[in-house]
Amino acid sequence: MASLPFRRAKGWPECCLIVSFGLCCRLDSPRIVQAAEPYPNRWTHHVLVTQCAEVDAELLAWLDEAYRFAMAK
Repeated sequence: MASLPFRRAKGWPECCLIVSFGLCCRLDSPRIVQAAEPYPNRWTHHVLVTQCAEVDAELLAWLDEAYRFAMAK
């Protein structure tokens, strides 16, 4: 999912897009600005994107993994 921030956390850029996705485990990356486990083994991650270059191979791999995780549920 991609969305505009409803509320900005302190230190977030003025212009950004939030890319959110779910996985079975928590990712450990400085790019993850928030992560939560709303259900056991279902982690929701949020990444801020401020420029097109940030939609890179790493983020696309996470989104691909999230898609496969969602299809298996």
